[in-house]
Amino acid sequence: MTSTAPTDMPTVDDVTAERLAAALRCRTVSHEDRERIDLTEFDRLLAHLEQSFPLVHSALTWETFGHSRLYRWAGAEGADSAPLPDATAAGRTAGTESVAALLLAHMDVVPVDDLEGWTHPPFDGVVDDEFVWGRGAIDDKSRVLAILEAVEQALTEGVQPRETVYLAFGHDEEVFGSEGAGRMAQRLRDSGVRARLLLDEGGVITSGVADGIDVPVATIMVGEKGFATVRLSVTDIGGHSSMPGKQTAVGRLARAVARIQDHPFPLRLTPVAVDMLTRVREFMAEPRRTMLGLLKVAGPVAVRILAARPQTEAMVRTTTAPTVISGGVKPNVLPQRAEAFVNFRILPGDSVAGVLDHCRKAVRDREVSIELDGTTSEPSPNPAAGPDFDLIADVAREVVPGIAVTVGIVPGATDSRYYDDLAATRCNFAPILLTAADLERIHGTDERISRADYARLIRFNRLLIDRLARPA
Repeated sequence: MTSTAPTDMPTVDDVTAERLAAALRCRTVSHEDRERIDLTEFDRLLAHLEQSFPLVHSALTWETFGHSRLYRWAGAEGADSAPLPDATAAGRTAGTESVAALLLAHMDVVPVDDLEGWTHPPFDGVVDDEFVWGRGAIDDKSRVLAILEAVEQALTEGVQPRETVYLAFGHDEEVFGSEGAGRMAQRLRDSGVRARLLLDEGGVITSGVADGIDVPVATIMVGEKGFATVRLSVTDIGGHSSMPGKQTAVGRLARAVARIQDHPFPLRLTPVAVDMLTRVREFMAEPRRTMLGLLKVAGPVAVRILAARPQTEAMVRTTTAPTVISGGVKPNVLPQRAEAFVNFRILPGDSVAGVLDHCRKAVRDREVSIELDGTTSEPSPNPAAGPDFDLIADVAREVVPGIAVTVGIVPGATDSRYYDDLAATRCNFAPILLTAADLERIHGTDERISRADYARLIRFNRLLIDRLARPA
């Protein structure tokens, strides 16, 4: 079983499951080499969405950004159904449009490395009695489809939000999102949009993952870590391996990588980590419950407990991960060049510049070139539960009763970082119940979502729309 569920387990009917499965059959794979991306697959997916959700595509207006799509659902209170005003074309500064929510998701998926290891081929979109299988089933097409299912239901029932709601579906989140989310966020910014709530992927409800807590834990992420990849390179004159110098390029590089890994960033308890522990304290047994009540003096102990597991260490440290190392062409030839890549996920309070400085201090070798490689992102500046955090928490409890609810920060990067300044409350969350084994399926082999979880996801979005439609 994928999830721990009550006896009256929810489900979706075959038609609803098939709509998701059809989306999974679209091979909307993002590659860092953009020339490898098959844009016709994105056309297929967008056509499928238009056919599957006719009311959404007749009642809402939308704009396209590459293959990303920004929908505007006009609110009942004083908003018309026109598209966003074009502030720049008119040569003026847009006023402020106060909106209820920005609902984000992305349509692209990561490549598949292990085709032979899948129970069902990753792009076959197989539906059985319990699961919908395929790449993107969790990350993140299920959220795209669930949002549209909920909006289509609401339109069918004549429901309209009080204030305008935007749906922003990116096409390149898996390759840093600059052409999709980056452009859509700038469009909203230029038009003066300011939202109460931003909702995106990130947190889920886990079972058996949080140490010392017996109930499922919903972690609503309120920010994200930054990221940077550092490239280390060494050059040498080369030669025959029978007459090596004191240090080859490979040996010097290996020592540099080892020094970086042997000198990790310090552990520290951030304000969002304190909030996380405070919120789950009541669900813990003694003596941890008492210890967490004394965080001011027991903070170092709490940090060590969190650092004991990779799943929670990311909450208290900027993490270091050497990922690639290469050099040399033949066993009996001294290498003329060697290089390595080390990936960092940056805790709020640290910075990209700080990562580079940390590496140089750890390596202490001027013969090793150390520089940033590729796209970087700073961590969320001050992640914290915003004014509408409790709204998301309450809806999550309604969908999955008996859960513990807490805050967290997304260890990876999401499209949300482009929209951070556009919303008073940021939440990265989906109410699906996953075990540790299920978490490994995301970006891994046999990605799938249970019918029960997909039903929860649709209901969560539908209930949220209802809350946004009620009188203040």
